[in-house]
Amino acid sequence: MTGFDLENPDHAYMFGFLQADGHLRQGLGNKGSLSVELSARDTPLLEEFKRICPWPSSIRRRTRTTNFAANHTSATWTVCAREFRERLVALGLPPGRKSSTVEPPRAPFAERDYLRGLIDADGSLGRTGKDLPFVSLTTASEPLAAHFCRYAHALTGPVRTARRNRRDAIYNILFTREDAVAIVRHLYYPGSLALPRKLAATADVTAWTRPDGMRKVLRRPWTADEDRLLLAARNAEAAATVLGRSVSSCSARRWRLVGPEKAGVRFPRTPA
Repeated sequence: MTGFDLENPDHAYMFGFLQADGHLRQGLGNKGSLSVELSARDTPLLEEFKRICPWPSSIRRRTRTTNFAANHTSATWTVCAREFRERLVALGLPPGRKSSTVEPPRAPFAERDYLRGLIDADGSLGRTGKDLPFVSLTTASEPLAAHFCRYAHALTGPVRTARRNRRDAIYNILFTREDAVAIVRHLYYPGSLALPRKLAATADVTAWTRPDGMRKVLRRPWTADEDRLLLAARNAEAAATVLGRSVSSCSARRWRLVGPEKAGVRFPRTPA
């Protein structure tokens, strides 16, 4: 295999990571560069990128004051090769700001490696405060959010519909318990390229087993026909009778579809 091929697992992982956390700069003429800046503790991953990239590249460190630390040291991996930059653009990595416009590659690719790259760059995994395993992806891209949901559905069974949050229009897609264990175990397979600290966290996720006495809730996904009947019903009680669901489930779904005011939800006023 020559060049940059997304059917190569390492290249697919790198591309996912670059879509989430890389910066492709177009300069005048043939000038430009691809760069990734990470905390110095994540330098081993950048060294792997340098090793597997088919074009010359460099890694530099710098220490500066940030909003989070007085002396923050970071490492930046940079590639200037025009051929590499053009290949990335052709595959779906646009120059400049890209968070809401990126989408899955336009050529055949190693899916689980690509998704692992996205999660390493723009996701999270580990245990919650209640000791539940979780894996999540945060993205502004609708195509990436939908692809992750479809892939997780094929792997675990439950249907997950991605929705932007109201505060900043970002998708926060979260899986917990057995679903999280299955996804992490599948994406972070032995020998796979990954961010070392997240690879270390996978052991804690996959070691989880459901405690005795923890009830397993089987969720029934909503269909488009059910949504139409719900919205046509007089209220949540009437919808629950027609659909064979609980009143609380119908109320919550109606709130999601039309918002609290139209759903008939009223919040108590806060005293002045």
